[in-house]
Amino acid sequence: MNRIFGSSATKKPKPTLQDAINSTDARIASVEVKIKKLDGELMRYKEQMSKLRSGPGKNAIQQRALRVLQQKKLYEGQLSQLQQQTFNMESAALTTDNLRNTMATVDAMKLANKELRKQYGKIDIDKIENMHYDMEELLEQANEIQESLGRSYAVPDELDEADLEAELDALQLEEEEEGPSYLTDLNKVPDFVDESPTELAEPTMKEAVKTTG
Repeated sequence: MNRIFGSSATKKPKPTLQDAINSTDARIASVEVKIKKLDGELMRYKEQMSKLRSGPGKNAIQQRALRVLQQKKLYEGQLSQLQQQTFNMESAALTTDNLRNTMATVDAMKLANKELRKQYGKIDIDKIENMHYDMEELLEQANEIQESLGRSYAVPDELDEADLEAELDALQLEEEEEGPSYLTDLNKVPDFVDESPTELAEPTMKEAVKTTG
């Protein structure tokens, strides 16, 4: 039978939730266009009725306006239902995405937990503690070596503080006995000069006039 009538090689995939949302959105857009068109007709009928007096003509236009308004109400009800359907499908899609992300997170955590157990299983805590103790001993030995190398052989181990103070007082006494040097006093005449130099007085005004006269 398949050879006579033929059969499709591949089946069409079933529509997804996102496909249904897109289809509903397209229907919503179509209904909104129809409602907008009916609003235009109602405005036109309203203008016509405002220009006419009460009578058969106005009543006929009023009946048309009522039918258009009734049709608009039907489309508005359909639009509200479609919008609610879209909202429900989007909520379902969001919930599905959240569940998918949650499952992916759980799988990643399981894999990480397995890897951590595998890695920590290779670590020996006793070996780490022994290595820590070895490092402490090595650091202590290094400090002892540095202290031994920094030992001074010329300075005695113990110095008497009283002896140091006495030596300091003796140095201060020697400075006081020697006194200040003549270089510190600019007005003092050196020992190798017999007489002190005389200062030259500046000529007065009268002497200056005589010499010029």
